Amino acid sequence: MSQHRPSAVIVLAAGEGTRMKSATPKVLHRIGGRSLLGHALAAARGLHPDHLCVVVRHRREQVAAHVVEVDPLAVVADQDEIKGTGRAVWCGLQMLPDTLRGTVVVTYGDVPLLTTRTLEDLVRAHESASDAVTVLTAHVGDPTGYGRVVRDGDGSVVGIVEHKDADEAQRAITEINSGIYAFDARVLRDALDRLDPDNAQGELYLTDVLGIARADGLPVSAMGTDDLWQVEGVNDRVQLAAMGGELNSRILQRWMRSGVTVVDPGSTWIDVEVELERDVTLLPGTQLCGGTRIGTGSVVGPDTTLTNCVVEAGAEIVRSHGVDAKIGAGTGVGPFSHLAAGTDLQPGEIIGAFERAPRAFVTVQDRPTSPVDGAGTSGPSAPADGLHRP
Repeated sequence: MSQHRPSAVIVLAAGEGTRMKSATPKVLHRIGGRSLLGHALAAARGLHPDHLCVVVRHRREQVAAHVVEVDPLAVVADQDEIKGTGRAVWCGLQMLPDTLRGTVVVTYGDVPLLTTRTLEDLVRAHESASDAVTVLTAHVGDPTGYGRVVRDGDGSVVGIVEHKDADEAQRAITEINSGIYAFDARVLRDALDRLDPDNAQGELYLTDVLGIARADGLPVSAMGTDDLWQVEGVNDRVQLAAMGGELNSRILQRWMRSGVTVVDPGSTWIDVEVELERDVTLLPGTQLCGGTRIGTGSVVGPDTTLTNCVVEAGAEIVRSHGVDAKIGAGTGVGPFSHLAAGTDLQPGEIIGAFERAPRAFVTVQDRPTSPVDGAGTSGPSAPADGLHRP
């Protein structure tokens, strides 16, 4: 555990997300087998904060219930009718002890690729410099719509100006505010009580805390990141798909570097909680969902979907679908088989083409040939799909 452990993390998840055009709250849309909010909570919980608070408003009951399901120790705070990120954080602080001291991290429920490591780096930079505020920033080619990080002649951070409030010179700045911060708790609490909605949006901006701290003579700084995906939010389904694709690419790269063969990364999808052992081979069209576990030497695919399945070493599964099933070592499944919930294939068993499980299984040695399974072959070691069974 890092010695730089924040006192609290506040995750803002109150937005309506109208551009998603969905009955589902934006933060509950899923990529990689987790909701956007689930990803944010996992990154925040990885810091081991003393307190974790999620601020909600739109479709409050759904979002709050999801928070309880994903992280039962998290506290839920309700944003009131006063608008703005500054007010949202204020509402979050009301659910935390008045005596709170140390570092408070603020992040968002729609930034799914943000990692615990980046948050750790932010907290470390903040505490090492004894800053009042440290903001995570990035340089982008087109900063339209983002708040700009304003610096003075010596490069120190003066404040953040929202796009709608920026003048022409400020809009030319390419360093943007990610909306992710580390604050000194006492500075944050004091500054939030001094916010003014005198701006183009008529809202209480959290960004104004930086200007207040600076005016009070307190140190404010920024930490940059070159990984723009980590600070990218999801506002519509185009961005949701892009984020999902990028997350999947990162998951696949991690597993390939750990000894897994992925024949076609473009058609292979793996959820974040899937576990794979070395020398697993994933053929094109494979989807591994939920808490699926695949044992060493197994071959999965092509065109196979497994959800919450346990596959032991040396199994081969081809063009099949399974949910909540256990597939024993050295088994053969498919093609076109369905493994229903509760299926428990014992080692060496086989389920052939167009069969459903659970069923009364026979071993490979006792399995008869049939027109479906490969009539005309020389025996059970050469089934119709051409797949060698152990």
